[in-house]
Amino acid sequence: MNTIDRNIQTNFNVQEKSALIWNIADILRGVYKPHEYGEVILPMTVIKRFHDTLLPTRDLVMEASEKYSNFAVKEGFLQRASGYIFYNTSKYTFESLLADSEHIEDNFRAYLNGFSENVQDVLINFEMDNHITKLAKNGKLFHVIQEFNSAKGYMGADKITSTDMGYVFEDLVKRFSESYNEEAGAHFTSRDIIYLMTDILLSEEKEDLIEEGVVKTVYDQTMGTSQMLGAMEERLNLLDSEAEVTTFGQELNAQTYAIAKADMIIKGGNPENMKHGNTLTDDKFDGYTFDYCISNPPFGIDWNSEYKAVKTEHDKGDAGRFGIGLPKKSDGQLLFMLNGIKKLKDTGKMAIVHNGSSLFSGAAGSGESEIRRYIIENDWLDAVIQLPGDSFYNTGITTYVWILSKEKASHREGKVQLIDASKMFEKRRKAIGSKRNDISDECREVIVQAYGDFQNKDYILNEKTLESKILENVEFGYNKVIVESPAKDEEGNILVKKGNPTPDSTLRDTEDIPLTEDIDLYFEREIKPFNTESWIDKKKTKVGYDIPFTRLFYKYEKPEKTEDIALRIKSLEENIVKSFEALSGQGVEIDD
Repeated sequence: MNTIDRNIQTNFNVQEKSALIWNIADILRGVYKPHEYGEVILPMTVIKRFHDTLLPTRDLVMEASEKYSNFAVKEGFLQRASGYIFYNTSKYTFESLLADSEHIEDNFRAYLNGFSENVQDVLINFEMDNHITKLAKNGKLFHVIQEFNSAKGYMGADKITSTDMGYVFEDLVKRFSESYNEEAGAHFTSRDIIYLMTDILLSEEKEDLIEEGVVKTVYDQTMGTSQMLGAMEERLNLLDSEAEVTTFGQELNAQTYAIAKADMIIKGGNPENMKHGNTLTDDKFDGYTFDYCISNPPFGIDWNSEYKAVKTEHDKGDAGRFGIGLPKKSDGQLLFMLNGIKKLKDTGKMAIVHNGSSLFSGAAGSGESEIRRYIIENDWLDAVIQLPGDSFYNTGITTYVWILSKEKASHREGKVQLIDASKMFEKRRKAIGSKRNDISDECREVIVQAYGDFQNKDYILNEKTLESKILENVEFGYNKVIVESPAKDEEGNILVKKGNPTPDSTLRDTEDIPLTEDIDLYFEREIKPFNTESWIDKKKTKVGYDIPFTRLFYKYEKPEKTEDIALRIKSLEENIVKSFEALSGQGVEIDD
């Protein structure tokens, strides 16, 4: 099976398969709490996929294991026999494990120990040893293996592609996540959002990629189960069936990291490109750069515990990732922005999800403002796209996709495109957690078209509207100036020190003056006429940057007329009275 065969989705019922797997969790009732079910179900799903994928070549592996048993290095022979970069030399299968129920705990451990070294890291991060003990002690291990071994539970790569399995894991992780209350930013990204991000990243170079062939690297700094990486690989393979796509990812959560690595092992990629650890404090890709970065980092998450390591990196200045500035400790999402920028090649491009605070939080001179200034003044900010609300499983807050490009197309240089796609969605027939809206294929095409057109223009799809605005980089910047007023004595005389008026700190004010305006002219026009004795302390002036997305797309709605409101209220009162009369059988009078 070649790479593209492993990545194209087949006609496959994802919901049916994931529901079948999740229903096995009923066996765990009483031994595990509901929010712990995923700790067993997800690892067992991975193990069963390993098992079923290796089943067709099992006899060849056993023969090779015996034939080369005395060889010091035999891994290559075993990989060749299995047809994958992993293998299992144990004599057991799920079938034979069930045939000896009395020894199932020891035999299952022996089966897992038979996997190759690259799989052992996956099993360690799943902490399977502890679960085996707990399941066996409570008489559940046999039943769990039995259910996974049902005919409908088959998950081999010959029948279920990597993309198929990605959807199954997406649904399982979503079910697991919904069983307890995660923090708002720690949510799973659905495929409709991922495909929007991938298609935007690739939209401007599609023709070149088709003509010249694809040789690209992709990085996700918060990869979860690696669905974004898989989607990028899928999209690039569709452009070029012989594409050379190398994916890299880092993930903090041990279980989702293990799923990502397992997927890479089965696909035949390099599992060493999947790293476990905290991206902010333990960068596993120091010195690497990539063609594309795509990620949905946590937002609204406190990073105080990482402060010491992040501050050390910050103190490296340009040699580090965070030298330009640090955001407040209550929200570290812009640190991921800086990490992504550091990881981009000079021709690289990034798509990253943030909430609204990244657009405007922090005053001029603050870490957040300096990060925005750094991005915009280097002309890396390509576009910001507002997504529809209720697009994620675990949060309904407003989110935005930032598109950054280290090498903008010439017509985009010095400009930023803002796209309000908040209305470009289809309502779900049934909500999944907080996710009530989907970006359908048709809606995604409109958003991608708007990005590609790069115009001040409105788009309409079946009464759904989208608006695109193009602004100059400088329009996002401002000078924050300190406006002073003089202190006066009891007689009202201005107090003077060294020939200059003494400022009264209680009367001090600030003013944000657009970078497009001359400070002195602005002062004479907007401030001086209303405070004739005031002046600007230019030594304290700071440059700030924010992206006032909501203000730029604000539409004035004329308030309803008073008489119309009164008529509506009277109509409501009449309806209430009629309802009361129907219930009580009594008449009621209403005063005009």
